[in-house]
Amino acid sequence: MIKVFGHKAPDTDSTGSPIIWAWYLSEVRKEPAVAVLQGEPNTEAAWMLSKWDLAMPEIIADVAAGDKCVIVDTNNPAELPASINDAEVIEIIDHHLLAGGIKTRLPINITIRPLACTATIMFDLMGEEAYARAPRAIKGAMLTCILSDTLEFRSPTTTPHDRFVAEKIAADLGVSIPAYASEMFAAKSDVSAFSEEALLRMDSKEYELGGKQLRVSVLETTAPQVVLDRKAALMAAMPGVAAADGADEVLLFVVDILKEEATLLVPNDFVKQVAEKSFNASVSGDSVVLPGIMSRKKQIIPALAI
Repeated sequence: MIKVFGHKAPDTDSTGSPIIWAWYLSEVRKEPAVAVLQGEPNTEAAWMLSKWDLAMPEIIADVAAGDKCVIVDTNNPAELPASINDAEVIEIIDHHLLAGGIKTRLPINITIRPLACTATIMFDLMGEEAYARAPRAIKGAMLTCILSDTLEFRSPTTTPHDRFVAEKIAADLGVSIPAYASEMFAAKSDVSAFSEEALLRMDSKEYELGGKQLRVSVLETTAPQVVLDRKAALMAAMPGVAAADGADEVLLFVVDILKEEATLLVPNDFVKQVAEKSFNASVSGDSVVLPGIMSRKKQIIPALAI
């Protein structure tokens, strides 16, 4: 059985895309496959599973030697199981920059395209005939992934093709994109049940900057004040999360989807320096608003400097 999985701290794309591709492998290619996750899905991803009556994938801690694996929505070993190079990786489908470090025993299929979402790539790879066979739940997962990664086409990562695919799927499903996206973002914004530590890890990536290991976290919400009301507790939790995860610092960006801006929490002088040098910001307190900043992949990570 082929295991299909995305990155740690699974967001909507890293939850939905494994399900989509496992369906395609099993039902179209006739290669039995199962979607698995590397952690609990975030609130929006969990809502997607419930909305489309999709089974919650098994959560795995690692892979074993000989496991056949397809990696989606990442190609970064830091975001993959510790034993990934002992497993048999047979395919990678991704929309992030090429990180390097994954070793394979044989040549494999690798598809990395400059699109906003892995599910958009999967739509193209499976073709019209297979897409037409897909159940409503699989199409629903595809639509949710694309609208999530593009923030309903607000994100600068959005391409015309992402929008075309999302609009086609929505039309096929009879779904209004604005109404559906509002439901999605409401689910994403409900973080009341999560601890500060969980919020700092919910949608995060590991990144090295100037010899320091960073956990760069993003919380996308239509109700940023709900998160910012917990600012003191979130900053107090950062050192513990960093120590537990082998990082030097945690950077938390609270993205206001509707205002199209981010608030960066500034717990210390290092983060203040990063904010000022990376975003030409003037920092005078324990947070700073960054107008127009929404995308970690395109606007945050590439800009980071000290």
